[in-house]
Amino acid sequence: MTSQPATPQQQPHSGPSPHVPSQPPRRTAAVLIASTRASSGEYQDECGPLAADWLYALGFDVVLAEVVPDGPGVGDSLRRMLALEPAVILTSGGTGLSPTDHTPEQTLPLLEREVPGVMEALRAYGCTKTPMAAISRGYAGTAGRTFIVNLPGSPGAVADGLSVLEPIIAHICGQLEGRREH
Repeated sequence: MTSQPATPQQQPHSGPSPHVPSQPPRRTAAVLIASTRASSGEYQDECGPLAADWLYALGFDVVLAEVVPDGPGVGDSLRRMLALEPAVILTSGGTGLSPTDHTPEQTLPLLEREVPGVMEALRAYGCTKTPMAAISRGYAGTAGRTFIVNLPGSPGAVADGLSVLEPIIAHICGQLEGRREH
């Protein structure tokens, strides 16, 4: 398991300018990569930095990023992340049909409410790029005020998933925060 406080190049902050209204606080997020090979150092993970950079650009600070082997470690990592109460947890990897792909099974018991439309949209968009998107078994849902979504494990699939999430992620977080933005 590799843990890192993945915060892309943060700008020094010296407080609000007297001529500029203060910025709202940034939301927090966590990124979990489920990959036995990346966790062992066999290859460099590209999905985690892609997700972290995307989150940062949308106003999230990544408070925890981990790369763990497929299997039960995914559930352990998700529980560590949930303890930090981030607004969003993005996972990548472990959503296929190989014998070690267990991210959905590790995620589902932690969800209080599923959001199946998000996964339907992710798979539908993915299928416009590759028919293999149809076999992604991920979940999207909420645990408390945290939105969790399982993305597939390739950089292309993560980029596609992020493009689906981009127009809705702030609205999802706003609803979980109790805002009624319709």
